[in-house]
Amino acid sequence: MSGEYAVAKGSKLRLKGEKERTHKKKKKKDPTAASSSQEVEKDKEDTAKHGGWWAAAKTEEISGPIAFEFGNQTYVKAKDDGMISIGLPHDENDPPEPEEIFTGIVIGENKIAIKSGYGKYVKVDPSGELVGRSEAIGPPEQFELIFQDERLAILGFNGCFLSVDPDTDSVVAVHKKATAVNFVKLRCQVERNLTNDTRPTEERNEDIRQVEINYVKKFQKFQDKRMRLAEGDREEVKKAKLEGTLHEALLDRRSKMKADRYCK
Repeated sequence: MSGEYAVAKGSKLRLKGEKERTHKKKKKKDPTAASSSQEVEKDKEDTAKHGGWWAAAKTEEISGPIAFEFGNQTYVKAKDDGMISIGLPHDENDPPEPEEIFTGIVIGENKIAIKSGYGKYVKVDPSGELVGRSEAIGPPEQFELIFQDERLAILGFNGCFLSVDPDTDSVVAVHKKATAVNFVKLRCQVERNLTNDTRPTEERNEDIRQVEINYVKKFQKFQDKRMRLAEGDREEVKKAKLEGTLHEALLDRRSKMKADRYCK
C-alpha cells in the first residue's frame, strides 16, 4: 500500500484527454556569433565615418585605390614635386581628397608598392624621407605590411617603420621599432573580394618561361621577326619571384639581350 501511494504521489495529475508534454531544452546563445555581429556593426560605422573607406586587416584585401590614415581622419598626401606629407584633418563622413589617394600593388607576401596620383612610385630615400618620384618598382619602392593585434605598421626598405614627422609634417621611415606613432590604417574603397589578384600577369603565371616571354614582349624590338630570350638557368628568376624581386631579375636578364631597345 505504501509503495502504491508513493508511486501515485510522485506522479503528476493529468486530466482526461490531455496530451503529455515534452520538455524542450533551451538552446544556449553562441557568444561568438553575438561578438561577430558586433564587429560587423562596428566596422560599418567606422567605414561610414570615413566616407565609405574601410580599414584593411590583411594584405590580400588591398586592391586599387588606397589611403593611409595616421591619427584620426588625417591622410597621407602626395605633392606634384614628389614630396609626401600628412594632409589636413577631415570632418567625419568625409572621404580622402584626390591627392590623398594612392594605388596599392601587391608584389609579394605582405609586400606592396605604392603609386601616387601623379603616376610615380613611392620610395624611402637615403635620408629616410618618403618621396614619390620613381618610374619603376625596385627594392626601395617595396613596403612590408606588419599586421598584429588589429594594428598595422609599415616597414620601409631601410628597415624602419613609417611615421609622420611632427615638425615638418613629412612622412618618414626612421624608427627601428614600432610604437603608437607608427600605427596606421590602410583604407580601401573597392568592394571586399579576397579572391582578387592585383599582381601583374607575369607574376601570377605559374610557368616561369611564360613569365619571361610575357615580360620580353612588352619591350623587345623584333628586327628579324624572332623573339630572343636570355640564355642561362631560370632558377634565379624563380627565386626572385618568391622573394618579390621579379622585376629586377627580369630587367637584368633583358639587359643581356642586344635586341632589346630599352636596355643598355
